[in-house]
Amino acid sequence: MNALLFSLVSAAGPSTDAAPSAVDVALDTTALILILIGALLCLTAAIGLLRFRDVPTRLHAATKPQVLGLILVCLAVALSLRSWPVVAFLVPVVLIQLATAPLSAHMVGRQAYRNGTIDESDLYVDELADSRRTPPAAGG
Repeated sequence: MNALLFSLVSAAGPSTDAAPSAVDVALDTTALILILIGALLCLTAAIGLLRFRDVPTRLHAATKPQVLGLILVCLAVALSLRSWPVVAFLVPVVLIQLATAPLSAHMVGRQAYRNGTIDESDLYVDELADSRRTPPAAGG
């Protein structure tokens, strides 16, 4: 990536004979591989949302590979740009994603349980069975 940018800048700007160093090439290759793996993980998350039938497996597909894919893409961007302000921008993005993905999955799963769209025979432990029998306003 940076090699292409370097060639464009050097073609447009003053002539320099400096080629990218081996470290730059290695970091760009690593960034490329991380972006490809991250994109594949996000693609598998999208396919999982379409292919899986029940709510728990869809939640698994929506959270785990998607979050890891985003982390890998953010890491690749940080490696590619090699700038501390970019890293300072990407760290809160990753932290917010790590905080919100489990919360949203929990809320969707709990609502699916309350709606009865989860097959109760698939549950090993049903910790919410008592709260389902007792209405929320009953105080019990």
